[in-house]
Amino acid sequence: MTDGNQTLRVVIPLTIRRRNGRPRILPPAEIDRFAPTAQDPHVLRAIGRAWSWRRQLETGAATTIHDIAATAKLSDRYVGRMIRLAYLSPDVLERLVTHRRPPALSLIDLCAVAERPWVEQGERVFE
Repeated sequence: MTDGNQTLRVVIPLTIRRRNGRPRILPPAEIDRFAPTAQDPHVLRAIGRAWSWRRQLETGAATTIHDIAATAKLSDRYVGRMIRLAYLSPDVLERLVTHRRPPALSLIDLCAVAERPWVEQGERVFE
């Protein structure tokens, strides 16, 4: 090899997919299976908001879900559904938030699981 006109080209086959309207670059399948799974930031944000709303109700900063919805400029129905995330079992919350293990459910289904007894939640969330 001479130093002059030689060029080294590396090609990595990437896939571009849209997620929530935004392009996302995905690595090849053989690389992706060795990568650690990452938590969806939407789930973490929703859990954080739910705990904030719960704290507002417990401290008296807000008296109803309607007050929270008006302050956040959201619908009462949405706040009422999402606040259920603050009542997930401690085991599920630890795995979601601390260990960053992604749920096997959508965010809406995760809200529905929060209504179940704590002993059933773990097996439903991480099937």
